[in-house]
Amino acid sequence: MVQPDQKISAGAEFIPTRLSLLSRLKRWDDQESWRDFFDTYWKFLYSVAIKAGLSDADARDMVQETVVAVAKGLREGRFKAAEGSSFKAWLKLIVQRRVASHLRRPRLPYAEAPSAGADPARTSLEDKIPAPEVTVVGEVWEEEWAKNLADAAIERVKRRVGAKQFQMFDLYVLKEWPVREVAKTLHANIAQVYLAKHRVTSLIKQETAKLRKRMEAAY
Repeated sequence: MVQPDQKISAGAEFIPTRLSLLSRLKRWDDQESWRDFFDTYWKFLYSVAIKAGLSDADARDMVQETVVAVAKGLREGRFKAAEGSSFKAWLKLIVQRRVASHLRRPRLPYAEAPSAGADPARTSLEDKIPAPEVTVVGEVWEEEWAKNLADAAIERVKRRVGAKQFQMFDLYVLKEWPVREVAKTLHANIAQVYLAKHRVTSLIKQETAKLRKRMEAAY
């Protein structure tokens, strides 16, 4: 399991992983959407992988493998074919199998040869791997999903409001500074701090609702 002091890599440190992933998807349409997908999900996927016991390197690989599996699944219509299933549930299944694959690798040093008549090119990687119970993924999934949703909403709002207004919100709401200390530090009055809190909180709620609709419905 992950050690208490192990931290998720900063976004900038994950850029090489994103560039590597995009190079694998270079022949597919709408690169901008896949870049946005990666930026939205990488921290969530990485955190789940780390908490499931993967190393940093394996967690990074798992993120790439998951996004590629999602891209292939959407392109081939396999998600839409899963009637009644949400994108969130489908993604969880892929992650469980990816994590299981990495955790079992030391015990499976040799790949099993495909059976006669099988067409490996038409069989997705996640379908080749049994879907064992990976209880730790289930244990952390909802908590990490909610956290990622909130973080993504905050990041989007941060880009929409003024730097000083977001800083007032950050210090007062997120870091829980006393309102008078926030006002004094940022050379503002208390009313401005309260206004920043109200406006940014409202925008975050709106952005969270948009993301939830997008992430939890059919993608």
